[in-house]
Amino acid sequence: MTTRKAFPASVAVAALFAHAANAQGFDLGEIVVSGGFNPIEAETYGRSASVITAEEIEAQGITTVQDALRALPGLSVVSQGNSFTEVRIRGAEANHTLILIDGIEASGGDGNYILSGLETLGVERIEVLRGPQSVFYGSNASAGVINIITDKGEQGQQARARLQYGAGHAASLALSSRGPRGGLSFSLSDTYDEGWDFSGSDGEKDSTERRTVRLSGDVSPAEGLTFGFTYRRSEERYEFDNADGTATSPSGYVVDATAPFSERDETTAGLYAEVEAMGGRLVQRLSWNLTDNDQSFFGGPPTRTRTEALKYRLSYALDGQAVAVSDQTLTAFAERSEDSSSSNPAFDRESTSMALEYRGSFDNGLDLQAGLRHDDNSVFDDATTWVLGASYTLDNGVRLHASAGTGVVNPSYFELYAAAFGYTGNPNLSPERNRSWDVGVEVPFAQGRGVVDVTYFDETLEDEITDVSTGPGTFSFVNQTGESTRRGVELEGSWAATEALDLRFAYTWLQAENPDGSVELRRPEHEVLLGATMATFNGRGHVSADVRHVAGNYDTQFFGGFRTLELPAYTTVNLAARYAIDDTLTLTGRVENLFDADAVDSWGYASRPRTIYVGLDATW
Repeated sequence: MTTRKAFPASVAVAALFAHAANAQGFDLGEIVVSGGFNPIEAETYGRSASVITAEEIEAQGITTVQDALRALPGLSVVSQGNSFTEVRIRGAEANHTLILIDGIEASGGDGNYILSGLETLGVERIEVLRGPQSVFYGSNASAGVINIITDKGEQGQQARARLQYGAGHAASLALSSRGPRGGLSFSLSDTYDEGWDFSGSDGEKDSTERRTVRLSGDVSPAEGLTFGFTYRRSEERYEFDNADGTATSPSGYVVDATAPFSERDETTAGLYAEVEAMGGRLVQRLSWNLTDNDQSFFGGPPTRTRTEALKYRLSYALDGQAVAVSDQTLTAFAERSEDSSSSNPAFDRESTSMALEYRGSFDNGLDLQAGLRHDDNSVFDDATTWVLGASYTLDNGVRLHASAGTGVVNPSYFELYAAAFGYTGNPNLSPERNRSWDVGVEVPFAQGRGVVDVTYFDETLEDEITDVSTGPGTFSFVNQTGESTRRGVELEGSWAATEALDLRFAYTWLQAENPDGSVELRRPEHEVLLGATMATFNGRGHVSADVRHVAGNYDTQFFGGFRTLELPAYTTVNLAARYAIDDTLTLTGRVENLFDADAVDSWGYASRPRTIYVGLDATW
């Protein structure tokens, strides 16, 4: 079940996100870690969110983050091969979705993060927040946030390993040690995905190699004082095929090519100090985050993008309780951030931000959240964003929720300062602005064994940046007049049908249009997911199946007449199974695209054929 599953407030997560609560023995229960400046209980959160836990990832046999995201409503996960996957929330652009890893931006500088082989071993949970989140996370969180939260370990010592074979190989190791004063965790992974021929001509397979190391820790030298750090380094080399703009058909657009490759190097790091005062009624946190990424193409010199941020947060409980369990909380936030790109070394960007958040829970079942932020930008217009959220729980357990807010996306370096490929930048561009509202209802059924959540959303994008012709073969950028509209319905639910069988379902209807009424690209109108997980083998294992249907997806054929046409609808089926050989070893297996469907997300790019994997997990 993927809807608001219960989340144990372990000491590890407490140390990183909610130390104050657990250090004093409070039970946070079911929380959304990323829901604001502090963790928030899911039952009081007025905004649309989904959480996938490590237990669900394991039971469903999910090995990559992008595959986990395909099961959620409101998300369009579109791939061009195994090394290039973008995520769009509620029909927005890919760079309007901010992807975080342990609260740190995964993409440095001004680019959106490209998902490829981001593995799930060591992931504690994945949180998806829909709708503008710029009040809490700044630019690029205009449409929503995906926060990938890694495991910080439970009490004692733990070790886990995973080996997998099938269309390549993967090996991962995770170690952790935690005591009463803090803990340390380490993970290492090496994956090789042999891929497939993206051109669909049964030629050379386009592979991806990725190595990742992660280290994090925290320590509490005295009660009410915590220091922590996190570091992650990933290196990736991937192959791809060439594109032929003179082609006259989809089959001729992507051309099988030998050995073209590119490389990505990613580094994220963070330090923090958190101090409590007045019995936890006042909590202050100072943190420093760094994202430093290199991207090269065809073996050429890399482009380096970098983001560095210093953040300060002060939370005060207005009702005299500790912040972590307070019914009335006020939080002030300040941030100083800088980003740069080696593609434009003379034009660094800086921003100074101030924000304020209020949360209130009342005895009548009403919960409120409000936030306001102002960004003082160095090279383009300043921005002010706001957010409101409300949740109301009736006596019968039915919960109403609604939210509204605004978000911004800053112009990119290329849009501001381009001087290549026939483009000239426009330094007078303003940030893109998104405004949104949604309303929904969450209904429990079957004596609380099931829940269904239905949400209607409406979003409008203004000042969208687009390229325009300035002459024969020359282009620049402008803030587009008019409004791009996105509206739709998100349905998400789960049902513990029996003690052994869990069912899950999700559906998205999306209508996304440009100001001239034309359809937005690579945003399917309909996406349906049906899934089931059954405990088997006398409780020693699980069998899981997922059916995904996608229809109403449009893409431009970048060949011939450059027409925008609807892609064929497709349905894929995935199977996964686990069997515990003993208390230490578990045998795993899965089949992707069981019926070998032609699941095309972009014109000319062939989809992955049926693929079988087997593996072994060890825990001790």
